[in-house]
Amino acid sequence: MSTTKLSVKDWSPDDQPREKLLAKGVNSLSDAELLAIIIGSGNTEETSVELSQRILQAAANSINRLGKLSVNHLVSNFKGIGNAKAISIVAALELGKRRKAEDTESRKQILCSMDIYNYFYSMLCDLQCEELWALFMNNACRIIDRVKISQGGVGQTLVDGKLIYKEALTRLASGVILCHNHPSGNSKPSNQDDELTFRIKKGLQLLEISLLDHLIFCEGKYYSYADEGRI
Repeated sequence: MSTTKLSVKDWSPDDQPREKLLAKGVNSLSDAELLAIIIGSGNTEETSVELSQRILQAAANSINRLGKLSVNHLVSNFKGIGNAKAISIVAALELGKRRKAEDTESRKQILCSMDIYNYFYSMLCDLQCEELWALFMNNACRIIDRVKISQGGVGQTLVDGKLIYKEALTRLASGVILCHNHPSGNSKPSNQDDELTFRIKKGLQLLEISLLDHLIFCEGKYYSYADEGRI
């Protein structure tokens, strides 16, 4: 009996990702099938869909975790994934992030901490070092501008409050929201986070500008000083 492995082209049209997309629409495809379309082919032992399933399993079946994998990691760990395919995967996931960012960009009114989280998530979720950003708000709770204030190492970033005050005054902001990420995955604020929050709040008050919130971002969760009644 022959044990020759069928390629995707030998499958029923209903099981071929490209044909399935054309016949039933993109929403009918699984994550693995969508990824299989991106990589195009598998290897001598796996079809493109089987290889895609294995890649997703290695990322705990999480698109967010898959988006954190580098080109070098994909090439080194998955037979059949060369530079071209790895670059295609990374580029496709980056487009998805930018689409989400564009969607949130069109809704510039901030009414709650979740609005802030959604606005910044695509920018902060995959970073391996800390970044601190400031949102400058008007009286109608609409965003005037956003500015990256500082960037640091894995543990923390140093912040010059004078830069925040200057940017707020330049934009005639009535409120400021601070946002930074914790690459460690622990959303609990550190003593340094508390010190920064209260120091910036005090400085802004002297300028008659409100510190509206300070969010600490982690993958899938966040900490809001305002929600916790600490602003």
